[in-house]
Amino acid sequence: MSLHDDAVLVLKGYGDQEVLRGLYLDHLSAHPDAMWKSCGAGHLTASALVIDPAHGRVLLTLHKKLGMWLQMGGHCEPGDSTLERAALREAMEESGILGLRPLEGGPVQLDRHAIPAPCHWHLDVQYAALAPAGAVERISEESLDLRWFTYEEAARVADGSVVRLVERTRAALNA
Repeated sequence: MSLHDDAVLVLKGYGDQEVLRGLYLDHLSAHPDAMWKSCGAGHLTASALVIDPAHGRVLLTLHKKLGMWLQMGGHCEPGDSTLERAALREAMEESGILGLRPLEGGPVQLDRHAIPAPCHWHLDVQYAALAPAGAVERISEESLDLRWFTYEEAARVADGSVVRLVERTRAALNA
């Protein structure tokens, strides 16, 4: 199964954000290259919020280009077999934490945001990744900083999309 096919299946099974989910599925239908950065009409990305529920905290990265506190994530690569694996790969690369596990249940949230030309949109499929006990983070060259925040602190430093992702992740943990 291709990454494109996996994205279609994941989104068909995602039971929330109906309008946005439909937009993602329409985009995938119209663009065979929708998984890749080269798709000028926009492309799917995969991200993961690294969470340590035992200590009530999330790991955010201060994005080098955007100067914002965000979850880990980025572009899909040819070696990625699923969106979930792409999100975990990005989270491990950017956090330096090995042994991240996906929160069961698939994506936590979808977030579509504008980016500069030549591509115009990121259609982000957002997961949550559970940090193992004793996880030690390591900053990557893609970040200005990497820091653990309590849920409340994250709400003060991050934008609305990250705040919603934290809230949805916490709700999924308690479900």
